[in-house]
Amino acid sequence: MKAMILAAGRGERLRPITDRVPKALAPVGGEPMLAHQLRWLAAAGIRDVVINLHHLGEQIVEAVGDGDDFGLHVRYSREETLLETGGGIVNALPLLGDDPFILLNGDIYADFPFS
Repeated sequence: MKAMILAAGRGERLRPITDRVPKALAPVGGEPMLAHQLRWLAAAGIRDVVINLHHLGEQIVEAVGDGDDFGLHVRYSREETLLETGGGIVNALPLLGDDPFILLNGDIYADFPFS
């Protein structure tokens, strides 16, 4: 199974932090939210993750790279203009394929058993 993390948005609810950092890299418990999410997915046996990018997206690429440090294979769906939730998912479908996938919002911390 694959997963997608929605990380393209500006993160208005998290301003002013997101004026300089993408919402998925906002610190939670001393490390970026995205690091927590990637570890949750890896622990659940997910190996392929797609992250959509727009606002300050290159910072996410620099932080995560190919995902190897998390035991994952991470690919990126770049949005030249912000496509919002539905558009971002549709844009990423070529990377996600036809099978069901897990979808996470890049700014939400949840204690959910992804396995």
